[in-house]
Amino acid sequence: MNELTHNEGKNECIEVDGVRYSRHPIRTHVVTDQDNINDVCATYAAPAMVEGDVLFISEKCVACTQQRAIYMKDIKPRRLAVILSHFVTKTPHGIGLGIPETMEMALQECGTLRILFAAFIGAIGKLFGKRGWFYRIAGEKASSIDGPCPNTIPPYNECVVLGPLNPNETAADIAKHIGHPVLIVDINDLGGNILGASDPSADRELYARILKDNPLGQSHEGTPMGIIRRA
Repeated sequence: MNELTHNEGKNECIEVDGVRYSRHPIRTHVVTDQDNINDVCATYAAPAMVEGDVLFISEKCVACTQQRAIYMKDIKPRRLAVILSHFVTKTPHGIGLGIPETMEMALQECGTLRILFAAFIGAIGKLFGKRGWFYRIAGEKASSIDGPCPNTIPPYNECVVLGPLNPNETAADIAKHIGHPVLIVDINDLGGNILGASDPSADRELYARILKDNPLGQSHEGTPMGIIRRA
């Protein structure tokens, strides 16, 4: 059984609406498209879980098992992708669509018209000092795209990773396999949201608040999933 702990620099517990929750990251091997996500969760997480626990999994981990990691060298950005990427706000927490390769994949995933409209709305938002309007229009497919960063674990330091396919259905399938509720999450050091839940009635806003400080981390922790437990 995995020993439950927490990542360095991250708090193990958080209090939300007067209730304390512990969040325990689970270390795995480097998950690839050669892995079955059900088996990964059954091997690493399920033995440490008890009744009432909820498993949360990084969207990147799930996507990698779905062949959604694409090598940068295989992406040929069009001129529009190069231009649009220059207008994306860069942050120290991730590349997002700030390079031509990730923007090209956003154009392919979301459609050119939608991304152009999102860019137009985003530009208006910036005029009024508002951030995030682009991603509100572009949608989860765009916001879930991850580009390579210096601290990304190989081989994904050379890849663009798209958002997972069918996150609700995938979460339900994993839950059936391990016997515990499952969330597929897109969380970083700026916040995030719940992309998929095995239980349609799950309070996604609550879980987003429970995970808002990113207990999995986004460096070399090697912990793409974790357990939420009411403390």
